[in-house]
Amino acid sequence: MYAIIATGGKQYKVAEGDIIKVEKLGLEAGAEVVFDQVLAVNKGEMVVGSPTVANAKVTATVVEEGKNRKVVVYRYKSKSGYNKKKGHRQPFTKVKIEKINA
Repeated sequence: MYAIIATGGKQYKVAEGDIIKVEKLGLEAGAEVVFDQVLAVNKGEMVVGSPTVANAKVTATVVEEGKNRKVVVYRYKSKSGYNKKKGHRQPFTKVKIEKINA
């Protein structure tokens, strides 16, 4: 059984026991979070919502919060001496999927 959920402007395919990184939720480790934007559920047969599946929820527990690896952004223009180097680390929340209710 798996579900497709939407959070932070992205979609994730999750099953019970999965650990995924989502956009920062701002919760403490050990807190429980409920994703109610369930776009589809597959439990033998696929149920697709329009836009979401009615009465479907995915329950998860926050494992940790942190920052991803650094992405280096380098801007350069030839022959003019222009260059800029910038780094960015996107914050994330790692969650463990506990239960899919559909």
